[in-house]
Amino acid sequence: MSTAAAHTSPGPLPDVAEVFAFAQDEIRSAAAELWPGARVELSSHIPSVTGYVHRIRVGGRELYAKHSFLGTSLVSILHGVAGDWAEVQRTQAVYVQRPDALLVREAAQLRLLADLGRPRVCEVAGLARGVLFTAPVPGPTLAALLLRDPTSTAGLFEAVFTDLHRLHRSRTAQRLAPAGAISERSVAATFQRKFNCISGQTYLTRLGAEQCTEAEQAEVAALLRAVVARLHRMRPTALAPGQAVLIYGDLKPEHLVFPDGPGGRPVLIDPGLLRARASVDAAKLTSRTVLLLASARPGATAAEQIADGLGAFAEQRMRAMAPKAARSWLRELLIVWLMDTVNILTTFLSAPATLPLPPRGRPLVERAVAVCTMTDRISTALGSGLDAHRVWDTALGETKAVAG
Repeated sequence: MSTAAAHTSPGPLPDVAEVFAFAQDEIRSAAAELWPGARVELSSHIPSVTGYVHRIRVGGRELYAKHSFLGTSLVSILHGVAGDWAEVQRTQAVYVQRPDALLVREAAQLRLLADLGRPRVCEVAGLARGVLFTAPVPGPTLAALLLRDPTSTAGLFEAVFTDLHRLHRSRTAQRLAPAGAISERSVAATFQRKFNCISGQTYLTRLGAEQCTEAEQAEVAALLRAVVARLHRMRPTALAPGQAVLIYGDLKPEHLVFPDGPGGRPVLIDPGLLRARASVDAAKLTSRTVLLLASARPGATAAEQIADGLGAFAEQRMRAMAPKAARSWLRELLIVWLMDTVNILTTFLSAPATLPLPPRGRPLVERAVAVCTMTDRISTALGSGLDAHRVWDTALGETKAVAG
């Protein structure tokens, strides 16, 4: 359901302050249940548009605590998609008891990955009252390493995907029951849910109401209508079922940590395991890396080096494929990249002004026209029937431009 859905409940919309206060109370109660008698201190809030995340100290131990409202985004909750505040609280009390609640599945996925050994993941410290506690992972993130040494891009990406090799093998998919997948983090499913029929058009029209000027809002809506229409036409054939493997599902440069430095193995957080084509993990990480560049704007030289690194990584991935398979993989990567970029940018643009955005969120909102122009140009090339390799060259050129 899109966040453009009408709020028809009799009570007031959920308010950011009361939503946050509720989540904090749940975190304290969950920590007291798991570690009776331990001193519990909430330190700093980690801004997010999806769940509520807080650093916490329990008996002197540093942890991250994650709370999810009904397995949906905070933006949707604040727009009243799940009802008024009283209804959200009633529904949440039932939801956290469900064996398929989002964070129950996330904890199970982290334990499954720890058992597999590759990729490395953060440690589950506990789960109670719908709150997931995980141990922090020290070290630089992929995002920090890319901006610090742009020439290392291809090698860092290759290190990540070398560790994902075991996960991407077809027989590994049998380790995760269908009910254990986190389909909420599917790029294609999220795109379809957001931009379905009339409600999707209404959603696009209202984007940026609290974030952009009237002129910017109109330009963003016009660009995204064209992009969404093209992606709807391309999606069914390019992402047809078949050859699905188990993918990590939520690769982001900020959520890949290198505790032993750039030469070591990464540790991943926030899994979203589900069955999909193998191209999806590469597409998601590409999308979020390009958005990192668009928000950080590291300069022309660094942008060119990172874009060239993305190109080298893709070439390395395709080297073992037959030419037809390589073109198919690259086309899928491009389509999922664009869908993911549209998904996250529109979430930022539809967020209430009172909701703190992640550090990279505000710069992306301010550069929404530039990012939408990039997606418009890439999707135009992709929809014109050009060979996927030529479109990929166009996409890398647009990446350099949007980072400038």
